[in-house]
Amino acid sequence: MRWRDPRLPQVLTFAHILIPQTGIHFSAICASFPVPAGTEMTTPPTTTTAGHPAVLAGILFMLVAVFLFGFNSAAGKWLVAKYSVGEFLLLRSTMTLILLLPLIWRAGWRVFANAPRPGLQLLRVVLSSLEIAMFFWAVGYMPLADTTTFYLAGPIYVTALSVLLLGERVGWRRWTAVLVGFCGVVIALRPSAASVTLPALIALGGSMIYALLMITTRALRETDQTVLMTTQLLGILLFAAVMAPFGWVAPALPDLMLLAGIAVLQVVSLFCSVRSLQLADASVVAPYQYSLILWSVLFGWQVFNEVPDAYTMIGAAIIVAAGLYIFWRERAVRSVPGRA
Repeated sequence: MRWRDPRLPQVLTFAHILIPQTGIHFSAICASFPVPAGTEMTTPPTTTTAGHPAVLAGILFMLVAVFLFGFNSAAGKWLVAKYSVGEFLLLRSTMTLILLLPLIWRAGWRVFANAPRPGLQLLRVVLSSLEIAMFFWAVGYMPLADTTTFYLAGPIYVTALSVLLLGERVGWRRWTAVLVGFCGVVIALRPSAASVTLPALIALGGSMIYALLMITTRALRETDQTVLMTTQLLGILLFAAVMAPFGWVAPALPDLMLLAGIAVLQVVSLFCSVRSLQLADASVVAPYQYSLILWSVLFGWQVFNEVPDAYTMIGAAIIVAAGLYIFWRERAVRSVPGRA
């Protein structure tokens, strides 16, 4: 019997760090990819030793996934400099849906007809459409590393909002990490009359909407993963179809080829994320997701001649440290009932 890791639901909120700009959330696709023949696991992995070949392979898959996410962000930034955000999202969502049609077909229409809590499903679609549009609108005007830094704070916002919206308990240690993370956001934003620009505020607002999207996805954890994936992509496609006619530019063939490549790499990166968690414990591979900031800095520097300043790098370091501590503390809390 094919084994599905029972730890995956606990990992999904952290895994969301990677995917604000993809339009597909990791929780929506974990169970959609078939496990390659001959690699099915009948029992959970019992080792997390750093030198174990499966663990090393899991880390490698995660690093490849993060690299591809970073590349896709940079490619998207390149394209929104030439095309409107609506046109870019319309073309990319269409191509991604075409690639994922076999998974959607395999799921069947009944899973869509029986989807629970339709009102909350609709809210999630609206949030995802706003979040991805705000990301690419902001990244079109801001350095890639700056925009990524704001979105890395998403799990920190989730910890704070989960108390209000989900009634979860958060102890003083995680609250302290939340406050420290907020300080990192303020440093990266470097508030002053000259530095607080509209794109920066949009990136900040988009990261907060992203946190609400993660919480909404957590509340819909019983929904079939294919439903979450497909409705989100369709919502983005419809939202983009309304935006696209304003400023439409006939895409050049090389740009269409780049968009097709982005769609393919997007699916490959999601598969790498899934495979990573099948091979190694989430506690081992999840921290490597924060290497996204390194790729954002590198692509921003090499492709767009963007060199992040000290405020961005210090703020990013504080946000990463706070996020890692929250992740570690949540694992400790889950291991001992009654802790917060």
